[in-house]
Amino acid sequence: MSLTHLPPDARPREKLLARGPQALADAELLALLLRTGLKGMPVLQLAQSLLDRFGGWAGLLAASVQDLGKVKGLGPAKRAEIAAVLEITRRSLNQRLAEKPAMNDVDTVKTYLRLHLSGLGQEVFAVLFLDAQLRLIAMETLFHGTLTATTVHPREVVKRALALSAAAVVLAHNHPSGVAEPSRADESLTRHLAQALALVDVRVVDHFIVGAGGVMSFAERGLL
Repeated sequence: MSLTHLPPDARPREKLLARGPQALADAELLALLLRTGLKGMPVLQLAQSLLDRFGGWAGLLAASVQDLGKVKGLGPAKRAEIAAVLEITRRSLNQRLAEKPAMNDVDTVKTYLRLHLSGLGQEVFAVLFLDAQLRLIAMETLFHGTLTATTVHPREVVKRALALSAAAVVLAHNHPSGVAEPSRADESLTRHLAQALALVDVRVVDHFIVGAGGVMSFAERGLL
């Protein structure tokens, strides 16, 4: 069922044009993209079910085409449209971080990391390599682990920083358990990496932990 069965003032498109996109609920925004629902499932219900399944926008934005393909009834056209919007979002944030000092807008960095690391079934360790003006050179996922741990080799981080001529880095990893709180091992690893990178004049600007409920910053906590 499409959105046309709704009264005109309740249709997401009309509401957006009259009151702006901020007036729409999450499911309404996604319904605009989907346009039609499935047999026995109106489009607003389908939109809400997708948000529930992936844990909200952060999880949906981190979903791959393969993840979307596991949703029963979500055909190739809808999967392609969703994947395209998600990729546009990622590239937009990447461009923003490449053009301006990344840490001038910590919220954008957090959103960027959630897009890449939230919702993963295993722990991964990524590094944002920055130039002398703290603009993004590249983000690379360097290590993959299990549900609860990842082995990080400082030598490999140093090698990539030198290869990319980075002046600074932002460290990031996810907690598949969903709790964005640092462990003692996380704090120890951060200190170890900061010391190793300092030997080649590369500064660790921050370390972020991505969980289901948000993103935690070591710098904001005074842990760096």
